[in-house]
Amino acid sequence: MGGPTIIIFGAAVRSDGSPSAALRRRVEAALACGRQMHGTLYVPTGGIGRYGPAEAEVMANLLRAHGVADSAILCEPTGTDTLSSVRAIRRLLGVPRSAVYVASSAYHLPRCLLLLRLAGLPARPCPAPPGPAARNLRRRWYWRLRETLALPFDAMLMLTLRLTGRL
Repeated sequence: MGGPTIIIFGAAVRSDGSPSAALRRRVEAALACGRQMHGTLYVPTGGIGRYGPAEAEVMANLLRAHGVADSAILCEPTGTDTLSSVRAIRRLLGVPRSAVYVASSAYHLPRCLLLLRLAGLPARPCPAPPGPAARNLRRRWYWRLRETLALPFDAMLMLTLRLTGRL
């Protein structure tokens, strides 16, 4: 692996199998970040959620539609949440010798970065994609509150897994 790796964290797939707006924005952020580098490997992650196919596969199709070669895509289709995705990525990549970047929504990036770093991956953020207009303030605060609670919980679980050698 010579070039940088961009890990793209999944988001919902719609009932018809198409990407949600959040999933599409995350892929676009990864593409914008990857275009500035040579030899980028894209690692979309996420299993089958409420609807199929797997989030990773939907993102891989979006990457291909934007001209990314199959050889530059390494899918991780088993993660069912952020923590399990990080664990699967760690197993998949080991400890890369090149730079590792993360593409996700702005509210989700801190947790992704922390968990990857706790897993031994020197992750850096891709610029976050612009979120939807602030039409629904309640929904925005829901996601922020959810991350505020999830971050320390997942960090504690990751530290426990690391200390017990079950990472």
